[in-house]
Order: sequence, then C-alpha cells, then structure tokens
Amino acid sequence: MTSSPDGVLTIVEIEQLLPHRYPFLLVDRVLSYTPDVSITAIKNVTINEPFFQGHFPGSPVMPGMLILEALAQTGGILMSKGLTEPLGNRLFMFTGVERAKFRRPVLPGDQLVLQCSDIRKRMNLCKMRGVATVDGQVVAEAELSAAMVDRSTLP
Repeated sequence: MTSSPDGVLTIVEIEQLLPHRYPFLLVDRVLSYTPDVSITAIKNVTINEPFFQGHFPGSPVMPGMLILEALAQTGGILMSKGLTEPLGNRLFMFTGVERAKFRRPVLPGDQLVLQCSDIRKRMNLCKMRGVATVDGQVVAEAELSAAMVDRSTLP
C-alpha cells in the first residue's frame, strides 16, 4: 500500500488498515503520522450518523464512548503502520481506558481532530495517550490500551 508522501491517508487506505466498516468506521482521513510516535486524523461528524437517532432526539450529542473508539481506531492505524510485517490474521483490540475525561459535547457539524501519541509497547500490548479536539478545544482525552490478537482465538 502506498500513501501520500506527506503522511496523509485516504479512507481507502484506512480501510486497508482497519477491519471496521460503516457504521462503525470512525476515522475519515489521516492528516499526518510519524511511525511509532504520533498520528493526527479527523472524523467529520454529521447529523446522518445513525447514533444521533437515539442520542438524543432533538438534542443530538455524539456518545463519549464513540469518541474514545475513534481515538482507539486512530491509534490502531498508527500501530498498523508501524508494523514490520502485515497484520495478516491479527487484529488490534481495544483493551482498556484510563483517565478518560469528557470536556464538552460533540455535535453534528463538528470536525473531531484525533491525536494519539506517547506510545508504550510491550510484546503484543500497547498503551498511548489520545486527545480529541474540535476547533482547537479539547473535547475528550484518555489513556488507551490495546492488544494484538489472532482472529482464530476469537469466538
């Protein structure tokens, strides 16, 4: 897979790195990345998101856990890009959240800027810091952890 020389990844390239698909693919574009160091991506939030039908009718707010999932997917892209061999039959699975804070609601029309950095790896486990912003203001932040697992071990 090739990507733009400036670190930008399109949705087609993102779909080659993540197993997620609509309606659960929550990263639209990667703006920049430095392998094993950091990544910046975006999620354009529109009123057409299926979760807005029930969260909350008349007052649509993006669920905080989906913001964290968008950060985790962004981190998964960063980890996948840093591998020396293809993922093959393996997946990065979200395993934990620590020190999560939600600072303000994310609404239709917002553009989430998703940043992951401060990566710590040990064997098949990794931890990183995730920060989501809208218009330069922090909307959510957390420490995220994930594990690389073989699909054949899943039920």
